[in-house]
Amino acid sequence: MKKALRQLILAMVLAVALYGGYAVWSGLGTLGESLAHFTVWSFGAACALAFCNYVLRFFKWEFYLARLGIRGVSKSDSFLTFLSGFVLTVTPGKVGEVFKSVVLFETHAVPIPKTAPIVVAERVTDLIGIITLIVLGSLGFSGGLGWAGAGAALVGALLAVISSRRLSHGILGMVERLPGPVGRIAPKLREAHASLATLLEVKNLVAPTFLSIAAWAFECLSLWVILRGFGEATSVTLAAFFYATSTLAGALVPVPGGLGVTESALKGQLQELGHVSAGTSTAAMMLVRFATLWFAVLVGFIALGVLRARYPKLLRGEAVTPAVVPSSSPG
Repeated sequence: MKKALRQLILAMVLAVALYGGYAVWSGLGTLGESLAHFTVWSFGAACALAFCNYVLRFFKWEFYLARLGIRGVSKSDSFLTFLSGFVLTVTPGKVGEVFKSVVLFETHAVPIPKTAPIVVAERVTDLIGIITLIVLGSLGFSGGLGWAGAGAALVGALLAVISSRRLSHGILGMVERLPGPVGRIAPKLREAHASLATLLEVKNLVAPTFLSIAAWAFECLSLWVILRGFGEATSVTLAAFFYATSTLAGALVPVPGGLGVTESALKGQLQELGHVSAGTSTAAMMLVRFATLWFAVLVGFIALGVLRARYPKLLRGEAVTPAVVPSSSPG
């Protein structure tokens, strides 16, 4: 956990420097003038919309737990466990959200390899949802289908490897032959692959994908609400296109939380395609990132704090006495 905190602090310092650079580049006077005309309630509404995203994605988490046959975790513990994963949102590709699996192991003794694949399944359905929003936002608008194609290719390649027993086992076989600790984790990867293959079956993709589309639509609306707070008349579909493409760009580049990539893509599109002024586009970009990325980190720490109050041994390297026994086969 100490390492995770150091990583988070480093990401926050990077964000401060990054946002400070954007502010100076856009002109502090122009930025201040834009913020002076901003309606504060819009930021609160954007945070509320972001939280709606978290709730819908929690339903997806519950769907996956049920498909893996994991029973006996109360809804409140499950919700707090899901939210605690946001503590490590600023990890590349959000892989730090596997932290949820650590929490579930230490509070309910659910094996980590059984639930860790949920993170991959979440990312796949999130990508499908975001690509769908890009396509919808790009109707009658050129330039967005390129990003959609890149994301679709990535998702397609991942699904092809996982669904092909021959390909996936071949890759796992190569991992097993590697020397040192990498080779020793191969058995756990095989166990994790079995869960992942279950989660990414066609019958288990439909409901989570629809939840992802709805969830990320809420965050797209958070950008639209913030732009309205500045008096901008950007349409909902265009705001969705801007937010979804910049989010996809940040997801495809392995940097913590998409820092720098997402911000640049969003600010550039607001100015060049949305015809939003430099000061307003910078302010809107910063506010929507605070309402989505950094608000999520705050929510994660609050949820983790509540869980640690319930389970004092959490993150001390001790799992609780098993209170739930996962079924041997997916339900």
